[in-house]
Amino acid sequence: MQIVKQVIDAVAHVARTEIMPRFMAVGSCRKDDGTLFTEADLACQAVLTETLPAIAPYPVLGEEMPREAQDALWKANQDGLWVVDPIDGTTNFINGLPHFAVSVALMRHGRSELGVIHNPVSGETFYAARGQGAFMNGQPLPLKRRCNPMRDAIAGVEVKYLRSGKLAARLHGLAPCGSQRSMGSSTLDWCYLAAGRYDLYLHGGQRLWDYAAGSVILEEAGGRLATLNTDDYWSDTLWKRSAIAALDPELFEQWHRWVRANQ
Repeated sequence: MQIVKQVIDAVAHVARTEIMPRFMAVGSCRKDDGTLFTEADLACQAVLTETLPAIAPYPVLGEEMPREAQDALWKANQDGLWVVDPIDGTTNFINGLPHFAVSVALMRHGRSELGVIHNPVSGETFYAARGQGAFMNGQPLPLKRRCNPMRDAIAGVEVKYLRSGKLAARLHGLAPCGSQRSMGSSTLDWCYLAAGRYDLYLHGGQRLWDYAAGSVILEEAGGRLATLNTDDYWSDTLWKRSAIAALDPELFEQWHRWVRANQ
C-alpha cells in the first residue's frame, strides 16, 4: 500500500499548511450553483493538483474546477483519474465547526480503487485500497464490530437532497431506526459508517467527489451500498448519485427494503 501512504502524507501536509492556518480566519464566496468555497479550498486543490500526479501519473479532477473541465477530464481519463474534494464540509469550516475533511480518490473505469479521507481537526485519516481492507490511522475498520439492532441504529441521513417528499416525511416520523444524524460532511459520513459509528446511511444525491473516496472505504470495511434507483451502486448517475448503505448485511437488507418501500 505504498501509494496509499504517499497520498496520506500528501493530504496531511496540505491540511497542515493550507487548510488549518485558515480555519476560522477566511472569508467565503458562492459558486454559480450556490455552494460555498474559500481561499483554503482553492489553495488545497492547487497543491494536490501538483502533488498527486507525481504519486501516480493521472490528472486531477477537483470540486472547484469548472463543470466543463470536470466533464472533459472524466471522459478522457477512464484509465486513471484522481478525484479531489479539497474541503468537504466548507460551511462547517467557515463557521468554526470542527467537522470537515480533505478527500482524495483514485478512480479507474468508473470505480474507485483507492480512497483517503483526512479530518485535520481530529487527526483521523480513513483509507482503503480495493482488495486490501480499510483502516483508520492503522486500525482495521470497522472499529466497532457489533452493529446496533435496527430499533437502536444510528443513521446518517441528509434529508435536504431527497427528491421524494414522501420519503423525507416518513423519515421524520416513521423511520425504523433509533436516531438520525446530519453533520455536514458527506465524506466523513461514509467514514463513520465504515468505522461503525453509524449503522445506516441515506443520501439523496452526492457529487462525484462526495462519494468517490468514502464508497470504497465502506466497501473495504465490509459494508454494502445501493442507490435509490438501482442495486448496482457504480452504474448510477455520475454527478448526482444517491446512497442507501449499511455496514452490517442484515441491517442493509432491512434498511434498503424500508427506504425503497417508502419512496
